[in-house]
Amino acid sequence: MMRLEGKIAIVSGGSRGIGRTIVRTLGAEGAAVTFAARNQDDVARTVEEFRKEGLSVEGLALDVGSESDVAHLVQHVVHSHGRLDILVNNAGVGVFKPVAELSVSEFDTMWRTNMRGVFLLTKAVLPHMIHAKAGEIVNIASLAGKNSFKGGAGYCATKWALRGFASSLMLEVREHNIRVVTLFPGSVETAFSATGKKGSNITQPEDVADAVMFAITAPGRSMFSEIDLRPTKP
Repeated sequence: MMRLEGKIAIVSGGSRGIGRTIVRTLGAEGAAVTFAARNQDDVARTVEEFRKEGLSVEGLALDVGSESDVAHLVQHVVHSHGRLDILVNNAGVGVFKPVAELSVSEFDTMWRTNMRGVFLLTKAVLPHMIHAKAGEIVNIASLAGKNSFKGGAGYCATKWALRGFASSLMLEVREHNIRVVTLFPGSVETAFSATGKKGSNITQPEDVADAVMFAITAPGRSMFSEIDLRPTKP
């Protein structure tokens, strides 16, 4: 039996990299997944590919930093399925430059996606999860939310903020039987990776998706509020 049979999920940033793999994994485990991404062509290609694999997947092109776009997404999912069980806040952008070279626009773009987007999506789904007295909220952060590095001031700031947001949220909603899990991947072999590391020794998107599944299918009495993922070998 598929572990997420009948579950309804939203994944942000679902057309590429880690998010795309999470969408596929949730769908393969029986969930009906709606994902969000910015580019309409990417959304259409991803939906077509996954439906050919027999997955229940749909996608919407939108900006997670837009309150109206996010409201439309959540309303669409709840209207279509009657409820919402899982939210994966995955959308993220990174600009890696020294502070002296980082533009205000680049700084604002990271905050709009990496933090405002998480806030908007989470706020939009919470009334439905609180009403159901159940839910899973998974945030894809980064070890940059725990460790600093040169050229990462803007990006690290968003991920440190995400950690603070998520840990406070967890304390607020656990009484409603809502679990909040934040994953902190290190280097992952994707186009996003600032390190450019590749190969069998580097963490793969599938590893992150497996960690999501591990967290959301754990016994209801337990919550893995933070999970670090890093390559076994340095």
